[in-house]
Amino acid sequence: MNFTLLKQWAREKGYDVLKEKGTEVCIWTLKDDPAVTGMADTLIDTATQIYNHITDNKWLEYQEEYKRTKEINYE
Repeated sequence: MNFTLLKQWAREKGYDVLKEKGTEVCIWTLKDDPAVTGMADTLIDTATQIYNHITDNKWLEYQEEYKRTKEINYE
């Protein structure tokens, strides 16, 4: 995933995303409510946080289970 695509997707969903220069650290904010914000160390984590906010964490349990399964299968 590249930052340009992430930023475009987030903008379509009503979010702003800023990236620290020289790193993958991103800060996202909901345009309609600047109090709603988050920070992530990677682009994929940024996308996941925004997606979880959009879906009101509906898929969080599934995501955590997938991570546990993936760690067990590949270690």
